[in-house]
Amino acid sequence: MLYEKDGAIGIVSLNRPHVLNAYNLAMRDALFETLCAIRDDPEVHAVVLRGNGPAFCTGGDVREFGTAPSPVGARDARWHRDVWHVLLTLQKPTIAAVHGYVVGGGFEIALLCDLCIAAPDARFSFPEAALGMIPGVAGTQTAPRALGLGRALDLVLTCRWLDAREALRLGIITRIVPRARLHASAIDLAHRLCKLPPQLVASAKQAVHAGLDMSLPDGLALEHRLNLRLESGASREYL
Repeated sequence: MLYEKDGAIGIVSLNRPHVLNAYNLAMRDALFETLCAIRDDPEVHAVVLRGNGPAFCTGGDVREFGTAPSPVGARDARWHRDVWHVLLTLQKPTIAAVHGYVVGGGFEIALLCDLCIAAPDARFSFPEAALGMIPGVAGTQTAPRALGLGRALDLVLTCRWLDAREALRLGIITRIVPRARLHASAIDLAHRLCKLPPQLVASAKQAVHAGLDMSLPDGLALEHRLNLRLESGASREYL
């Protein structure tokens, strides 16, 4: 995994192209450490997540499945190094720039990001059911929130493939850009987001994510409180 900064943008590149960026334990741990560093870095205001080579990510490396010396130890490690929770709860905007295979955990990583743009060759699928599993990187939670119950169950249970156009129609991605322009387009979008006040971005993300689990009146009350907090902060700047 590679990490670099372009001004206020943190760029995270999955870098196991020889296995289509299937992530192993080492990559997962490196991603956890990188995302924690991004979370704590006041200079970073937006994040781009991409994949090197011919694919974005094909999920977990199946060659490591079942190799942990202790299932209890493996679960404990995942509990204390919950990379997916860190990604979901970042207060900074996250952009997935995907191409090629966006499969299993790779699909789920894209859904955990705030925005996703794709090259025309992007192909999406949840293959876990065919392997006797269910999505385990929050896909059973993010997919129905993004797509609705029926569409999410369709993808999870049938393991069918989506091309970039259908992913755009379903709202999984926000735009399709030429492969040669994918990275530049993600950086351009990140630069635009960096112009927004960080507290505004954090408040918008909190309102949207927390509001999904609230009743409409409670969600409106949360929105009102966050707006009051933003207005109070803006007023202090002019004092």
